[in-house]
Amino acid sequence: MRKYLNTLFVTTQGAYLSKEGETVVVSVEKENRLQVPIHTLGGIVCFGQVAMSPFLMGFCAENNVSVSFLTEYGRFLAGVRGKTSGNVLLRREQYRLADDTAFCARITANFLIGKIANCRAVLRRAISDHRDKICVEDIERVCGKLGDSLARIPNVTDLDELRGIEGEAARSYFDVFDHLIVAQKTSFKFDGRNRRPPLDKVNCLLSFLYTLVMHDIRAALETMGLDPCVGYLHRDRPGRPGLALDLMEEFRAFIADRIVLSLINRAQIDAKGFNKSETGAVIMSDETRKEVLVAYQKRKQEEITHHYLKENIPIGLLFYIQALLLSRYIRGDIDGYPVFVWR
Repeated sequence: MRKYLNTLFVTTQGAYLSKEGETVVVSVEKENRLQVPIHTLGGIVCFGQVAMSPFLMGFCAENNVSVSFLTEYGRFLAGVRGKTSGNVLLRREQYRLADDTAFCARITANFLIGKIANCRAVLRRAISDHRDKICVEDIERVCGKLGDSLARIPNVTDLDELRGIEGEAARSYFDVFDHLIVAQKTSFKFDGRNRRPPLDKVNCLLSFLYTLVMHDIRAALETMGLDPCVGYLHRDRPGRPGLALDLMEEFRAFIADRIVLSLINRAQIDAKGFNKSETGAVIMSDETRKEVLVAYQKRKQEEITHHYLKENIPIGLLFYIQALLLSRYIRGDIDGYPVFVWR
């Protein structure tokens, strides 16, 4: 079984990672700060000005430890992976199906059902937890809209029409996302989704967590032998991990959005942990970034009952379970892709 919790996040600017025997060494200004056996790691994520020796890169590739390099505020730059795993026939089928518009529409419908259903579940949980602090009427209205979108999807066979439904649902969801912030309202005002770069604190948090989720999903797809760059909803574009973005739709609201709301509403972070650059981009401080990373790792350790497997599993394993189910669907081992829906 692939390791799913043991990701090393390196956020200290100026850090240098090297190989020593069978271990990964993290040093800052030539002083060793951390030494970790390679067999305990499933991935390494480096933020900002963090360097790695070529010997360690090769060592990680040989040991199936994925390495990702991100900007200081979480935009993906590059990755290091080992030899391609998995059955070549699976990838050939993945590529063939990517040219089948009918299949693309069917699998896209599944991804969007998961995304919209989980968005609606987040809104309903907010009503349950904070009924006396939020505008229940507005949120219930959007829940109704999302329900209508879910009802429409099974009858749609055109990919562009499905994208239109997704865009409409996303706008409705984010129109009331600010209602879900019930603490620190002045400091964490949300006026809509923006990115590249994020222009406010909430969008900064969302973009950062989406990047973390995408890193884990990309690793899960590669582990199962799928090509993360060939998607069905997100079409081919150089440098874009289309299939990882497809699979991520199921997890945006359930994992990333809920962590953002918890961090703000429980006052685990505050406005002092953010700075605005000359370009207008909002960037987290090192301390805030570490707080977010800890929350993400803790979230992955929580257990949930998987509706298809009927078993309790750690949330961090969901990426690998869904990647496995997707690969089985592509191979034709199962009749449909059982999208993850939070219940």
